[in-house]
Amino acid sequence: QVQLVESGGGLVQAGGSLRLSCAASAGYYAMGWFCQAPGKEREFVAWINWTGEKTFYSDSVKGRFTISRDNAKNQEYLQMNSLKPEDTAVYYCAASSKYYSGSSDSADYDDWGQGTQVTVSS
Repeated sequence: QVQLVESGGGLVQAGGSLRLSCAASAGYYAMGWFCQAPGKEREFVAWINWTGEKTFYSDSVKGRFTISRDNAKNQEYLQMNSLKPEDTAVYYCAASSKYYSGSSDSADYDDWGQGTQVTVSS
């Protein structure tokens, strides 16, 4: 089982930036980021395919967030720019051991990190 550990969360003012990292204990296929705000269900943020050539974003973050990966280091990243208060949530890294391409469906991911808190103040 792949173990995932996120880092990089924190408190930032609106308009600021954060870079989340996800370190995996082993190799993996598709990777993704999801977030969960208080009182809400976990929702999709972005995915990246196995080679890193294909990415997909939710409409709410498109143009502001960038997902990337470094397979040599077993790392995944989420660069978050132009942050808004509504981006406040716990962000989770997800990994699939079945699919080479990404998915916006959380059920397609096998392993999850513990989450990292992102708080954007107005």
